[in-house]
Amino acid sequence: MALVGRRDGRNFGYGRQLSYAGPQALRDLFGGGHYGTVKAHSDRWQAFVRWCHSEDGPGFNDARQIDRQTLLDYAGHLRQQVEQGELTIATAQNRLSSVNRTMAALRGDPYVKVPSPSKALGMQRNSVRCSVPQGQDSEQVKRIVDALCEQYPRAAAIMQLARATGMRLREAILADLPRLKREAKDYGKINIQDGTKGGRSGASAPRWIQVNDQIREALNYAEQVSPNDSCNLLAPNESYLDFQRRVVRPARDILHTHNLKGFHELRAAYACERYEQITCHLAPINGRRCSKLDLQLDREARTQISYELGHGRIDVVSAYIGGRQ
Repeated sequence: MALVGRRDGRNFGYGRQLSYAGPQALRDLFGGGHYGTVKAHSDRWQAFVRWCHSEDGPGFNDARQIDRQTLLDYAGHLRQQVEQGELTIATAQNRLSSVNRTMAALRGDPYVKVPSPSKALGMQRNSVRCSVPQGQDSEQVKRIVDALCEQYPRAAAIMQLARATGMRLREAILADLPRLKREAKDYGKINIQDGTKGGRSGASAPRWIQVNDQIREALNYAEQVSPNDSCNLLAPNESYLDFQRRVVRPARDILHTHNLKGFHELRAAYACERYEQITCHLAPINGRRCSKLDLQLDREARTQISYELGHGRIDVVSAYIGGRQ
């Protein structure tokens, strides 16, 4: 909590570390409630802190040093990530919005912010996918996996997990591989819980996915390339940020060489595949037009896919498989 009478202290009285101060201020702002909201804002704030401490960032560790220009520079960094296919427009806008909210919580006023995240990014988010997802061609995916195996085997594991299960990048990196293998063997399904967004983990947010041969192969390979004494793809002495720099970023160059924008495309490819399995029809983005008789089946498919992808609303699924046509 903020120190009484010390709001002008380092990080406005919330401690010495920028990474610690933001979540503390958010907890104060929300009165200890709204756990999912606080968790989502805190996760996005940590992404901002990592940028501040990176070679491209300003090197700040005190929120008092952050001004509007700092936030605009961060917006430029996010815009570059979107253009390179590393982030979606929606994710970039959410990160900026959360930094706005966290800065207001720290300062106690709304004066240092990006007034319009969409304008700052120069991009409008579109919640309905307009382009066919890459990564649906199994031969293309195999070629990329083979190329990654030679230089970045852990990135190859991420790719296989993302395509087989619909995991996000962070979820694939932090997946508890021994637990998932036990669940696959004992129950014939796995529960995606590690690295999830917005507090969606644990018994309150189960996310079970039926296992098939593709998932078993992905889990087996990931366990093979997992570092010694680790239950996931990170080495015991390796930070998530270091892994991003040393493995994920250079691996993306290989993805781009093979005409794949990023790992997130594999999540959309998974969603399209699941839609076809559930409905026996192509996903809308792949050319399917729904008749009135299909609307209930379409809704059931979207509900199931939303659950498997870890979203709380079925309308988000349109960003992966397209809207109802």
